Amino acid sequence: MSSAKEYRVVEGLTAREPEIGRALWGLEEARRRTLQRIEGIDPALLDWAAPESGNSIGSVLYHIAAIESDYLYADMLEQAFPQDVVDLFPYEVREENGRLTPVRGFDLQWYLDRLHVTRRHVLDALRAMDLADFRRVRSLDYADITPEWTLYHLTQHEAEHRGEIAALRARAEHESAHKANLF
Repeated sequence: MSSAKEYRVVEGLTAREPEIGRALWGLEEARRRTLQRIEGIDPALLDWAAPESGNSIGSVLYHIAAIESDYLYADMLEQAFPQDVVDLFPYEVREENGRLTPVRGFDLQWYLDRLHVTRRHVLDALRAMDLADFRRVRSLDYADITPEWTLYHLTQHEAEHRGEIAALRARAEHESAHKANLF
């Protein structure tokens, strides 16, 4: 058992409303843990895809960032994507069959850039919101939604995909080691 004592306290990020700052802290904690899952990854493993789903770590990272951008602009801010964000996402998020679009052939920094830019936009927008707007229902074609719910959902979405990333990495590393032992 480790003798190092962990610090498990919600500090809250700076925001117009402390309650929003605490929710943003949760979103950032989810990202910190996602980045831990890919720390030190062999770049060749970013494109390894699970046979049953076709998902690769790179595709999942792209998906996380693209979905976060979509929720920010289409749902929370109810505005068109700025051109700099459109340029970050040249691929559709999903194929016609519903599977994630395979996004391969890029280095880790390419994926990290999308995650960082998108997160900066989310933090900037939500830090400036007041509680009334944070809880204001947006009536969209597909759902009634609030930024408060969306922030919770994005935190959960990232956590679920973090588990997928960890499983993909473990399988890819296992297969890579197995192939290396064959030769």
